[in-house]
Amino acid sequence: MTTKVLELVEYQPLGVDAGRISETAGKYLYDNYRSQVSIDTPSFKTDGRWQLTSNGWVGFIPIEEGLGLSLLPKVPIANLFRMLEYAYDIEIEILDGSTTVTSIEEYYERLANVLALRVLDRSRAGLYRSYVPEEDRLPYVRGSLQVDRVLRRPWDVTLDCAYQEHTSDLEENQILAWTLFLICRSGICSPRIAPTVRRAFRCVQGAARLVPYTGPNCGGRTYNRLNQDYEPMHALCRFFLDHTGPTHDFGDRRMLPFLVDMAKLFEKFVAVWLRQNLPSRYELREQQAVGLDREGVLRFLVDLVIHDRELGAPVLVLDTKYKKPGAPASEDVQQVIAYAESLGCKQSGLIYPRPLEHPVETTVGSIEFRTLTFDLSGDLEKAGREMLRALPLEGVGDEGGRVGRLG
Repeated sequence: MTTKVLELVEYQPLGVDAGRISETAGKYLYDNYRSQVSIDTPSFKTDGRWQLTSNGWVGFIPIEEGLGLSLLPKVPIANLFRMLEYAYDIEIEILDGSTTVTSIEEYYERLANVLALRVLDRSRAGLYRSYVPEEDRLPYVRGSLQVDRVLRRPWDVTLDCAYQEHTSDLEENQILAWTLFLICRSGICSPRIAPTVRRAFRCVQGAARLVPYTGPNCGGRTYNRLNQDYEPMHALCRFFLDHTGPTHDFGDRRMLPFLVDMAKLFEKFVAVWLRQNLPSRYELREQQAVGLDREGVLRFLVDLVIHDRELGAPVLVLDTKYKKPGAPASEDVQQVIAYAESLGCKQSGLIYPRPLEHPVETTVGSIEFRTLTFDLSGDLEKAGREMLRALPLEGVGDEGGRVGRLG
């Protein structure tokens, strides 16, 4: 059955005729995805139609058999690729031809294709194998004999042995298998890409058990010269595992939703971009905890703090806001200034993905505050350099990290 797709652009309401979404599907959407999509049921207020509004999420939600909901970003699809490269630290060429991608489904399947092709390449060369310790009762001696156990059962003809098993059933391969399994179940990939994904899944499924994993399982891993090519594959796996939801229950064809929180992606992208491009004098710290009482019960968790290595102190507190109001919200300004005050920092700012209609630069008490822009609508590197120049930091015009001289 061909899936009809309703397209929602971030924060723009969409009216849908009552007959296009069943009552059961509407309830499921409300029960499971009301944080991602605001839902108003048909009534006199909505002119008898469903009204759906995307709350800053991007992705795909299968509503029921034959009907899906595509949540589209305001930013160009090509820039989503670029943000992903930074946020997940994927050093691979995924931008070739990205300007031809016109939908979030194509975005999803393009990344799935990259992962599948890399798995197939590794499979042809041989999946990673290693020795793992095993213990078993065998009719023959393998490895070392566990004498104490054998002596406790002199009548038993089997022997307790401890040995090393050379196997490919390792976490490295299990993560690949589970991720490809979820992608195959998603129902999002087109007939052009789906066979490649299924072929990659079959290759790794024969070598590793199907064990559930989550996004965090893909991070903080140690690689060596024999499996270093797994690192970018696991980075892609983390992207899919972070953003692929639980199974969908409508009809015989089970599908998986795919959702990206643009606010979190924007925050992560800005943080990684700054870390790579700040002058060497400065260090960026994320989610820095600041205690407010001696017992440490009350504390702030500050999103982004820039420290001056020469002074040995924080000099700028930043927060990202993935929204485009006319002017910064009072509570957002209060929050970032409170963060700065708690750290003894004199500079603070809020970073937006679009220029504000009414940018602000002011001083509250002893704390200077300003609004900043990392514009996602065009060239991201250029936008980053412009934001970097606007930071109240000494020397950013003389040294720009990876982007070079900014003056």
